[in-house]
Amino acid sequence: MSKEKEVVAVVMGGGRGTRLHPLTSERCKPAVPLAGKYRLVDIPISNCLNSGINRIFILSQFHTASLHRHIQNTYNFDQFSGGFVDILSAEQTEKTNDWYQGTADAVRRNLQHLNSEDHEYVLILSGDQLYRMDFNEIVEQHKASGAEVTLAAMAMPTSKVEGLGLMRVDDDLKVTQFAEKPKDPAVIDSLAMSEDLERKLGNENSTEKRCLASMGIYVFNRTALMESLDNDMTDFGKEIIPGLLGLKKLNAYVYEGYWEDIGTVRAFFETNLAITDIVPPFDFFDEQAPIYTHNRSLPPSKVNKCAMDRAVLGDGSIVESSTITHSIISLRSVIREGSQIEDVVMMGSDDYETAAELAANEAAGIPHKGLGKNCRIKGAIIDKNTRIGNDVNLDPAGKDDGEYDHGIVIRDGVLVVPKGKVIPHGFSL
Repeated sequence: MSKEKEVVAVVMGGGRGTRLHPLTSERCKPAVPLAGKYRLVDIPISNCLNSGINRIFILSQFHTASLHRHIQNTYNFDQFSGGFVDILSAEQTEKTNDWYQGTADAVRRNLQHLNSEDHEYVLILSGDQLYRMDFNEIVEQHKASGAEVTLAAMAMPTSKVEGLGLMRVDDDLKVTQFAEKPKDPAVIDSLAMSEDLERKLGNENSTEKRCLASMGIYVFNRTALMESLDNDMTDFGKEIIPGLLGLKKLNAYVYEGYWEDIGTVRAFFETNLAITDIVPPFDFFDEQAPIYTHNRSLPPSKVNKCAMDRAVLGDGSIVESSTITHSIISLRSVIREGSQIEDVVMMGSDDYETAAELAANEAAGIPHKGLGKNCRIKGAIIDKNTRIGNDVNLDPAGKDDGEYDHGIVIRDGVLVVPKGKVIPHGFSL
C-alpha cells in the first residue's frame, strides 16, 4: 500500500463546548475563530496536510453550519489527489437515533465511512488544540515499534501535571500504567520517566523529574481500532485506552514542542494573546509548515494615526486614531477614533456596512458594527458582528464571573461580548 493510502485522519469536533461558552453558543468548537484569520479546525487539518495526510474526517454534531461553510470554502482538492475533508455529524440509522455519546462512540458509529477508504492506520486528533506536529514521525515510530496503539504524550515537569491524565512507560516507551488526574505527589513521582529514558530523549540534564501526559492524539492499527470499539464504551481517554492495557501493545510517542489545549475561555484568550509576543510560542510564519484557512479576497487593512504595540491586525480592517496594545484584531474589524484597547481579542465581522446602512444606524441611534468612538476596552473577547457604541467602557477587573447587561458574560475572569450583541452608547461595566 502506498504511503498516501496508509493513514486516514479523524478530527474530534467535540461536544457542546460548554467550557468555551458563550463562544460556542452559535458555533461548534472547531469553528471558533483563532489568531485573527483562522479557525480552530485549521490547526489539525493543516498538520495533516503538511504531513502528507489528505483524507480527513471531522466528527461534530452541535452548531455545525459555520463549520460546514468554512470547510466547503477552504479545503477543495483536485479530482486526482484523492484527498478530502468530510464532516460526519451524528445521524439517525437503523441502529442509532441519538447524539454521539463520546469520542469512542463517535468513531464507532462512523466505522463504515472509515472502512470505505483504504488504510492501515487511523490517526485520531483533537479539534481544540494549538500545536504543530509532523504526523509522519508518530506513524513511523508506531510502525517501527510494532505497537497496535500509539499515544502522543507531552513530557512535563512533575510540578505541573496536576489535572492531567498521566502514563507510566518503560525504557522502550511501552505503556505500563495509566493514572487519571492523580493528586498524590507520591503517585505522580512513581509515574516519572526513568533517567535512562530521559537520556534517550536527550534530556539527561533536567533539574526536575518529568511525567508523560496524554495529548488525546492516537494512532491505531486498523484491526486494533475495530477490536477496541467492539463494546459499549463511549470515551477513548477514560475507558477505551486504559482498558487496552494487557490486551494490546500500547506505546507512547514523546512530543516536546509547543502544545496548548484551548478548551476553556481563559485558555483561548491567553493562547490568542500569546501570538502577539515578539517571539510567539506558536509560529504562524513558518513557510515550511503553513496553517491553511479560507482564502478571502479582502483589501489590505487601513490604519490612520494609531499607536500599536504587540498587535496582530487581520485583513480588511480599518483603525482610526486609536491605541491598540497586546491585542488580536480580526478580519473586517472597524475601530473608530479615540478608542483604547488592551488585552483584547476582537473577532471582526462577516461583512461591511454600506453607506445607506450607516446612515440608517445613525437615524435610529443604533451603534455601527465594530467599535465606536472613545471606547476603553480591556481584558475582553469581542465576538463577531458585535456593535459597540461610542464612549463604552468594558473591563472585567474586580468583577465576578456571571452574566451582565446587554448579554455580556464574564467567564474565567475574561469579559466576553457574544456574537451579534449590541452595546449601547455610553455603557460602562
